[in-house]
Amino acid sequence: MAEGIAILPRLEGLGGPASFRARFSAGLEKRGIPVYDRIPKEGCAAVLVIAGTRRHLGELIAARRRGLRVVQRLDGMNWVHRRRRTGWKHALRSEYGNRLLALTRRWLADRVVYQSQFALNWWQTVYGPVPAPGRVIYNGVDLQAFRPDGPEERPNDRVRLLLVEGHFGGGNEQGLENAIQLARGLDTCLDRPVELVVAGQVPEPLRQAARAWAGDLMLTWAGVLPREQIPAADRSAHLLFSADINAACPNAVIEAMACGLPVTGFATGSLPELVQGDAGRLAPYGSNYWALEPPVMGPLVEAAREVLAGGEEFRSAARRRAEQAFDLERVIDQYVEVLLG
Repeated sequence: MAEGIAILPRLEGLGGPASFRARFSAGLEKRGIPVYDRIPKEGCAAVLVIAGTRRHLGELIAARRRGLRVVQRLDGMNWVHRRRRTGWKHALRSEYGNRLLALTRRWLADRVVYQSQFALNWWQTVYGPVPAPGRVIYNGVDLQAFRPDGPEERPNDRVRLLLVEGHFGGGNEQGLENAIQLARGLDTCLDRPVELVVAGQVPEPLRQAARAWAGDLMLTWAGVLPREQIPAADRSAHLLFSADINAACPNAVIEAMACGLPVTGFATGSLPELVQGDAGRLAPYGSNYWALEPPVMGPLVEAAREVLAGGEEFRSAARRRAEQAFDLERVIDQYVEVLLG
């Protein structure tokens, strides 16, 4: 039997790491590679750390002593709490999480996989270079589950702008406000009304504020969508707005492109790496986004208008971009190479 890979910690829920763990585990098992939730005494060749894990630090130290390869997968880092009041509990958790990830990166990892070049540069800028070799591997998407073909249809009587997040809160409320401003800007210059569909967990106080921002804009709360329902939501929209200002490699973006849904957003974080060619259009933020200053919305509205006018050309290009760069099967092979190669 082949030697396996331990994936730590075990995660469940809506977040990106939990979603990655589920997809990666299934891919390993498909390849005949055993997957472990803990590091076994025998039959394990490598450990993949996909999130901060204080509870497993002792196991990781022991694994290094046994000669197992320890690979860390790194997203971006928590930073909004340093620019905006998010509550002392949130700020404390955020800073603790950063320090735990930085400790693992510097002292325990044999290899580090960064989700984008932006993420690699960010960690090196804030916490400095480390001895562990680094490699960029983008997130992957199942191109069979996420595809343009499906029974869903985009509405003809309105333009549907889609926003997909796991949850809003902890300082990222500005993303929802930016989405509403974009929708309102489009609503004033298109020949059809605009509907903004928000998929994700939105606290009621934020919903009330959003209704005030939206005015007479069509605003639809889709709630938290199970993963299997996201392709249908993507196929029934005209455009995805990526709200996260400094995202390392947002799943919502690559999943949308796989479904033939073009993307718009600000040219910050990893988006310039991900959204290339006619897969969408990005706009300059227009102010200091690291300080969370309000953006300049005009160029973003124009970028969105260009995509909507392009229609099928942009939808086809979005799918091609996903096939070229984000095929889950190739991504899993790249991780296996780092872990076992």
